[in-house]
Amino acid sequence: MRTYDFAPLHRATVGFDRIADLMDRVLSADVAQPTYPPYNIEKLDENAYRISVAVAGFAADELNVEVKDGAVIVSARKASEETQKTYLHRGIATRAFERRFALADHVKVTGATHADGMLHIDLVREVPEALKPRRIEIAKGDTVEVKAVEKAEA
Repeated sequence: MRTYDFAPLHRATVGFDRIADLMDRVLSADVAQPTYPPYNIEKLDENAYRISVAVAGFAADELNVEVKDGAVIVSARKASEETQKTYLHRGIATRAFERRFALADHVKVTGATHADGMLHIDLVREVPEALKPRRIEIAKGDTVEVKAVEKAEA
């Protein structure tokens, strides 16, 4: 496995700490990523996304969705059953889990719904007005008047 040194990135940039940390986490993560529960990430629109997590066997009150430190954290804990059941085959896993999804800058969670064994988390990217592209008007004329400020020598 290769290792990468991100020290030059830290020396030459300002404000990209989060990207470097994300790259560090991705590259140093274990090869065996957890596969439970399965999920989809959809792009619904230019600025709209949906994370769908298969949570069969969990009730809405056993699920938790939290936004913390630039990530969406989905977790579930099954309430203890009052009656003991005997299974001949148990294929529906209802074990506790925690799944994290890193969010880009300006991505906000707008809501979550639980229906038909699926948890849907809706996200939207809201780019601030100051960061949106803007058109600069070009003045018409032959010359542009520039006023110079002269320094008074002491």
